[in-house]
Amino acid sequence: QVQLVESGGGLVQAGASLRLSCVASGRTFGRYVMGWFRQAPGKEREFVSTSAAWSDTSTWYADSVKGRFTISRDNARNSVYLQMNSLRPEDTAVYYCAGGNTYSNSYREYGYWGQGTQVTVSS
Repeated sequence: QVQLVESGGGLVQAGASLRLSCVASGRTFGRYVMGWFRQAPGKEREFVSTSAAWSDTSTWYADSVKGRFTISRDNARNSVYLQMNSLRPEDTAVYYCAGGNTYSNSYREYGYWGQGTQVTVSS
């Protein structure tokens, strides 16, 4: 019912920046908590960041990305973004945006997912 589409991934060198975008279908986009998760081959899905619903400006970051990544959203454009700076090889993963009703760092609390966008960081 709700479709999320990510874009902006790519192959970059360590230290570079990327900005990921996620555009959602549907009305009242602001009602959803929006988050970013990532998954590397053979690894468990990992929390990256999340943004609270409505006009709540609360944000939450995994320790591994704090100070390097920034989440933002534009409810009028049904979009959420992830600005990634100072990328490291260990950031290599498929990045997914997700929507849900609970402000959480657990992927199990999100019911809507995008198809993912690949981010590869070379050393």
